[in-house]
Amino acid sequence: MAKRLPSSGGGGASAFAHDPQRSFDEQIIFWAPEVLTTVVAVTVASTTDRNSAAGPLLDLTAGQVRRAADGWHIVLRIGATDHRVWSKEPPVVGASYAAELPFNGDLEARAYAARRLWRAMNGRAPGPAFHKLSKQRRERLSAAIRALDAHSAGGSYRMTAEALFGKKRIPDRAWKTHDLRNRTVRLVQGGLALVRGGYRKLLRPGRRDK
Repeated sequence: MAKRLPSSGGGGASAFAHDPQRSFDEQIIFWAPEVLTTVVAVTVASTTDRNSAAGPLLDLTAGQVRRAADGWHIVLRIGATDHRVWSKEPPVVGASYAAELPFNGDLEARAYAARRLWRAMNGRAPGPAFHKLSKQRRERLSAAIRALDAHSAGGSYRMTAEALFGKKRIPDRAWKTHDLRNRTVRLVQGGLALVRGGYRKLLRPGRRDK
């Protein structure tokens, strides 16, 4: 008989469950499905589904589990890949699960993530991620955050540019019309847009490149 896990306690009400006592690079981030499209929402399978062709069980209890106000967030590492799963109900030991795939704008990303999870459960290579930022995009996002940090700490655009590009590249004259000043301003504005919610666009990619 399937056995429910006891509650882990806590009832964080944030959009994604996290440990406020630890920094972001010391913990796993548990994203809510409405924020990250590749989180696979699951539910305990119906009797009809359980009686269909037998397959490997999805053991949610084997992963990192975190309870939040909206449900249970799980990160399963299978092989070298992390798979993010969400369930409204507590994980059930020995239960058969089915993926929930509503017909909305996130269907393609969610179906792709569910397929990767299913392949991993069957001992197969999950395949490439649905969406991956290019190296150039990652570098620009990193520069934008660095620029915002420097500017928010009280640095002028000139001081911020020196920190980003090196003092030797900053002219003594004509700074206000220099290309690096314009670039620095754009980076600070881009960093500000990210922290004001723009980062969510990075978590909701469009159609996967064919």
